[in-house]
Amino acid sequence: MSPTQSSRANGTVQPVFRFAPSPNGPLHFGHAFSALVDFERCRAAGGRFLLRIEDIDPTRSRPEHEAGIYDDLRWLGLIWEEPVRRQSEHMDEYAAALKHLTAMGLVYPTFLSRAEIASVAAAPAWPRDPDGGPLYPVSERDLPPDEVARRMARPDPYALRLRMDRAVASAGPPSWQEEGEGTVSANPAAWGDVVIARKETPTSYHLAVTVDDAAQGVTHVVRGRDLYHATAVHVLLQRLLGLPSPTYHHHRLIVDATGRKLAKSDGDASLRSLREAGATPADIRRMVGL
Repeated sequence: MSPTQSSRANGTVQPVFRFAPSPNGPLHFGHAFSALVDFERCRAAGGRFLLRIEDIDPTRSRPEHEAGIYDDLRWLGLIWEEPVRRQSEHMDEYAAALKHLTAMGLVYPTFLSRAEIASVAAAPAWPRDPDGGPLYPVSERDLPPDEVARRMARPDPYALRLRMDRAVASAGPPSWQEEGEGTVSANPAAWGDVVIARKETPTSYHLAVTVDDAAQGVTHVVRGRDLYHATAVHVLLQRLLGLPSPTYHHHRLIVDATGRKLAKSDGDASLRSLREAGATPADIRRMVGL
């Protein structure tokens, strides 16, 4: 029985929540806060709690970090259903979604490197996405077919992007339900032509998370406020792929004394190091304001 089918047992829809960390480093305060908020909202709703490992990036994902995630979450008191969904095991599903979007004429290959994009975007008043990144030049959308074929045949990497103008025209203006706010009008065009796959990987975060949530029957997505605006891309993809849209709750972020969001890449204190220093799960809850 699928997650969606089991959540509809006896004719009622049981809420389905998920926590989806990436195994590219140890969990820290911010992850603990998000996981605890997610789990407690799930319990209060009488829902099912799922764990998903977002490991589509093989260069950064490590087995030891995945094992550490399980260990830290159990230590915090979280319980989830088995089996855990690992994105690396579902590339065929992402490839099928990518094929669908490509058949709709919404996907095109792009060849500019990050440095080249930055160089072009150095022009005054170049448009930027909600995270501050430069939008991909629309002049690169319609390269001659022979030029596209020549570049794709080279050993160099390239990205597959969603042609946003056509996607929005096809799907119509999307929206989502945000707990505490109601209906939010999405503006996916603010992101420009987002990357949805790469030469060696048939997906990106945006595409994978959209497919995953539908495949797992997720009804409630609880995550940090830093992903609030990215939801516009996800609900657009849901419409294009004919997938259901969950209810969203974007919680506050845990920040340091300077207001900076905690990050693995910045070496912020891990839960494991705090545990080894004698911290208890109750200490962690108090430290994150729960």
